[in-house]
Amino acid sequence: MTKKDGTYHHGDLRRALLAAAVEAIGESGPSAVSLRDLARRAGVSHAAPAHHFGDKAGLLTVLAAEGYDRLADTLRPVIAQTGSLVETGVAYIRFAVDHRAHFEVMFRPELYDRHDPAVLAARQRATETLAAAVATRGGDSGDARMDGLAAWSIVHGFATLWLGGALPADLGPDPEAAGRPVLRRLVDRP
Repeated sequence: MTKKDGTYHHGDLRRALLAAAVEAIGESGPSAVSLRDLARRAGVSHAAPAHHFGDKAGLLTVLAAEGYDRLADTLRPVIAQTGSLVETGVAYIRFAVDHRAHFEVMFRPELYDRHDPAVLAARQRATETLAAAVATRGGDSGDARMDGLAAWSIVHGFATLWLGGALPADLGPDPEAAGRPVLRRLVDRP
């Protein structure tokens, strides 16, 4: 719907700006996002994004919280249905690929307000979900925290390497198929 001044009026401008941010991050990464560019993409005045988010950090804070929530929502059913650490790791990799913009923002806390209550709550939810996945592994290491850190490091590292195009080409085009044998090493180790 066009207003008299020629600007476009969105039914949900906040969501439209977040979608524009996801698109922009997909093209150039989170550091290159500008509120002025997002306004242009959404077809609104350059002041509109500031009205909703304050500044770039405010916008990225919302994306980070949304990303952590989506990650938890992605992993929970896999844990409930399979109880498999490997399949949970595969779901983590798929999340990174399917929600790359969120993934790239979530793990760059210098770009957003890491102390924001929504981020803290969402991150805690994702952390608890990952811990539940590690708990399915069992084992007798006696240090659940280190087990979780090891599992997360492997899964996150694989996802990051995949997204960066740094893995060998002979792994094929499917990140799940490529990641599964690597993740099996988590549960098949002595």
